[in-house]
Formats: sequence, C-alpha cells, structure tokens
Amino acid sequence: MGVWRWRRNPLRRQTDLIEAWVAFAALVCVLVVVPAVGCTAGLRVDITLQRAAREQLQERYLVPAVVVRPTADPPSGASADPAAQRQSPQRTQIVASWTAPDGTSHQGMVPAAEEPPHAGDRFRIWTDTAGRIVGRPLDPSTAAVHAGLAGLAAAIGAAAFVETLRRMVVRRLMHRRYIRLDRAWAAAGPDWGRAGAGS
Repeated sequence: MGVWRWRRNPLRRQTDLIEAWVAFAALVCVLVVVPAVGCTAGLRVDITLQRAAREQLQERYLVPAVVVRPTADPPSGASADPAAQRQSPQRTQIVASWTAPDGTSHQGMVPAAEEPPHAGDRFRIWTDTAGRIVGRPLDPSTAAVHAGLAGLAAAIGAAAFVETLRRMVVRRLMHRRYIRLDRAWAAAGPDWGRAGAGS
C-alpha cells in the first residue's frame, strides 16, 4: 500500500515519503528486532530459571515423614465462611515427624498428603538440609515454559512499542498535513470562484 509513496510524482508530499520510510522501518523492526528481543529475553530468563532449578534440586530433599496426629485447630488464616472454603479448600493440617538429611529429627505441622489422615500413615515431604520444610523444587521443563512465555511477552511488548511509535509519528505527520492544508486554503479561499482571480 505504501510503495506508491516512494514513486516520483507531482502529488507526492514530503510527509508521504517520511511516512513510507517510517512504515518500512517499523516493518523491519517487527520482522528482525522484535524476534531478537523475544529470543534474548527468553534465553536470559531460561538461564536464570534453569540455574535456580539446579540449585533447588541440590538444596532440597524428598524425605519420608510419618503422621503423628491430626491437628485439632483449623489452619491459621483459614476463613470461617463456608463459601470461601468451597472456593479455595484448605488441606487438613497434621502433626508429622521426619528425619532431616543431616540426621536430625523434626516434628511439626504440615498439610496432609491424604484425606482423612491417620496416625502412622507415611508420606514424603520436601525439606532443606537442616530439615526445614520447603516447597517442591522448580522443574526444568516448567522453567523452560515460563522462559518461553517471558520471551513471548517481551516480543509482544516490543511489537506494541514499535507500532505505538509508528502511529505517533504518522499522527504527527497528519497534523502537519492538516496545518499546511489550512494555510493553503486560507491563502486561496478568499479568491475561490471569483472571475479573474486566477483560480
């Protein structure tokens, strides 16, 4: 559509040529720069997340635990509203005992692995070296998916920035065209249609 703006013809304005070059530059950015931004962002996030996943796998251990007894009290922060509990059900808290990788014994409240929990049931929990309960380590495939989504978001953001910039330039060019048209009309308008005015 904008190729005609490069052709030499008496109707081509300077702003038409600028608009064509701006559109060409935006197209190049979308085809070259935007994918590069997305790939770079995705790779950096992937490197960071994969490093975190490796560190977590080295620092977290899956250890066996035994149910001592269910807790009598509801978990702290649990809502008394039954509707809220249906929307976000709370897992039953139990008192369990486990042995840390460093050999120390621990006992504390953890979410039940199965419902209803029974004393003596065995299950496994993630702990650090000292036996403190930690979350499950980040899975490398999950980290890769998150990195891909981050790269996609960066690419979409870069494309949106390029398009916004292009539209702002075109809007400014259109404003300049209207100003020039108003000046030309003001200069020619009083003599428009008068005999002998040369119009």
